Amino acid sequence: MIRVRSTCAGHFFPPTLFFNSLPFPAMDCDILVIGAGIMGLSSAYHLKRLNPKKRVVLIERLGAPGQGSTAKSAGGFRDLLLSGTNRILAEATIDWFRHIQAETEHNLKMHNTTYLYLLGVTQYARRKPLFEEMEKVGLKLKTFSPKELKGHIPGLVIDFSGDEEAEMMGIESIEAGVQGINCGSVDTDSLSRCLEALFLGLGGEVHYGTTADRLLLGARKALDIPGEPFVWQKALVKGAETSLGEIRAMTTVVAAGVWSERLLDPIGFDSMMRPKKRCMYVLKDPRLKRLLYTRGFNSDKVLPVTQIPDAGVYLKGDLSEGSIWVGVTEDLGREYRLEDDPQAEEETYSGNAYHALVKYLPSFEGVRPVNMWAGQRAVNGFDKIPVVEGMPGLIYVGAATGNGIMKCDSLGRIVAAYYAGAKDAKLYGERRVRVSDISVKNRRVEKERF
Repeated sequence: MIRVRSTCAGHFFPPTLFFNSLPFPAMDCDILVIGAGIMGLSSAYHLKRLNPKKRVVLIERLGAPGQGSTAKSAGGFRDLLLSGTNRILAEATIDWFRHIQAETEHNLKMHNTTYLYLLGVTQYARRKPLFEEMEKVGLKLKTFSPKELKGHIPGLVIDFSGDEEAEMMGIESIEAGVQGINCGSVDTDSLSRCLEALFLGLGGEVHYGTTADRLLLGARKALDIPGEPFVWQKALVKGAETSLGEIRAMTTVVAAGVWSERLLDPIGFDSMMRPKKRCMYVLKDPRLKRLLYTRGFNSDKVLPVTQIPDAGVYLKGDLSEGSIWVGVTEDLGREYRLEDDPQAEEETYSGNAYHALVKYLPSFEGVRPVNMWAGQRAVNGFDKIPVVEGMPGLIYVGAATGNGIMKCDSLGRIVAAYYAGAKDAKLYGERRVRVSDISVKNRRVEKERF
């Protein structure tokens, strides 16, 4: 075991942060958290915060925090949600981001760039009632006319009257733009390093380069007979078999994102999600400079996170590198499949998303990606609400449908409340949510319609 340096705090932590290359004998702990993505980090932190005398061990197959799907995310956050459950999870986490950014030493590189939805005629008619619902519950929105949008966004095409190619492609003229004010992005690496530092600062333990191969299933009243648990015994999870050897735990938290199914399926526990790849493309070219530094939407004087009408394509301005990220969110046509090392296909951009993108923003014509990558979303296609559920010895958190970043603090607090056996979880800002509301057995949520 080799102690490694944390770039978050700028010094060596006590010997609780390890990169493991050699197996060692079985270890015992109170709580084992599997997965140092954003939900695992948040869960580990809040479990340790509320249980300072417990030994909380976090393991991760990769070599640093937040290097799986978390690192592949755009880091966006928004409160534009119709489900009351989803909204409180996001609002509390966004407020926690602001607290960390403004009142602590940690820099999340948080930018309130806002979200902007460009809407065609048909799409606006379909979504206008949803935006009106949002305003009724107090969400801050601003609507722009096509003329106003054209005045703000350099090169934006708003009218396709007489354009036969656009008609053939089903591309409509822009009817409106709706801006979500309490929206923006954080840097996912900075957020991950922050949570790692908070957890380690409380005396938590992290083991990187450690793979969880299977969960250890046993009987509550063990008879030490090979083959336990039998059907007539009450089963419980007792820890995990890992690349380090057995880690026995009183409680095991599975927070491994799309990889959770590999641990849960063999014991017959439903993860309530399916993995789907999402591709991101980075474009940097002098022709995009005016678009990147779009004014009139935020104090950063940068392009908001912008949704292209009905195309499954969104843009995010990245001031740190002077580039524009293009995300492609395919639904039908993109298979559900778990991949250990997902790769973005250039064809998804150049032969697919590109054609709609250049119709609305001709400045992208001829510009090729300078970088690309792919992550995976744990898609809950039923109601798009995360899940925190358990069985004796096990807590599972996941199925965030690509929204894990913007709900991470709330979900970590709910996991900690579940562990404590509490009826309610206290979220940031004195908000409360019933723990069982996002369970499977006693689920009580409004389906997300946006």
